Amino acid sequence: MHKRHFLAAAALGALALRSTAQVAGLASPALLTVTGAIGKPNRGPLDPVRDQMMAKQKLAFDKARAFDFGMLAAMPAVAIHPTLEYDSQPHELRGPLLADVLAASGAAAEGRLAMRAVDGYSPTLSIADALRYRFIVATHLDGQTMPLGGLGPLWAVYDADRFPDMAAKPMSDRFASCPWALFHIDVQA
Repeated sequence: MHKRHFLAAAALGALALRSTAQVAGLASPALLTVTGAIGKPNRGPLDPVRDQMMAKQKLAFDKARAFDFGMLAAMPAVAIHPTLEYDSQPHELRGPLLADVLAASGAAAEGRLAMRAVDGYSPTLSIADALRYRFIVATHLDGQTMPLGGLGPLWAVYDADRFPDMAAKPMSDRFASCPWALFHIDVQA
């Protein structure tokens, strides 16, 4: 994606996040929207005017669970210490378990997750693997919140060093299922 397109998408995303807070009645702008096979929505369908970034990435939904930073921060946090590919050093990442976010959404117990980052990167992962590898929705890196333009504000990630099958992979392959700047998860039953 060209830098200009990315910056335009990020700007539109900021507007979409701002208006999503109004739609969902959240205390602050929504950072994460969970759609698909969920049973606890707190907002209605995609609005092509208010949800510009999602519309431009061709997302569609009739209900969703939106989370603002406070909602995610209120969930029990887990700290992990993976070695990251960016500097080959261990770092502390902290945030709620992805399983807890899915449970708060009333997500299906089986199926796949299509996770989407603001740049359009969209890996899929089975719910079983998300649970087995104890994915978190990281809100903090080394004790600090993660800004948009870095790895945040949210990153779906796991501690690859703790799982022999993942630790055996080259560093560049360990995090292919981990979108940073995460903003959307589609639960596919």
